[in-house]
Amino acid sequence: MRRESEFFGDQELVLVHVARRLKEALAIEKVLDAVGLDYAVVPATYTAGVVFRSERVGAFFYVAPQSEDYARNVILQRGFKLSTPTT
Repeated sequence: MRRESEFFGDQELVLVHVARRLKEALAIEKVLDAVGLDYAVVPATYTAGVVFRSERVGAFFYVAPQSEDYARNVILQRGFKLSTPTT
């Protein structure tokens, strides 16, 4: 279930996925909601491109450290590729 960052208290959250499009972000939310996983979504910028680099905004999905492996497996099993930002 989508939560505000404050829900997790002082825990250091782990980035498990960056959705680059709204459609993908909504689909990831549906997947994580379906399995009852608590997560936070934060809009943030990332750098894209090799030759022509540009800064874009994506939906960054975070979970508690103990849920990291489970969240990644659920995302992969539903046919999504794991993505993390390039810096």
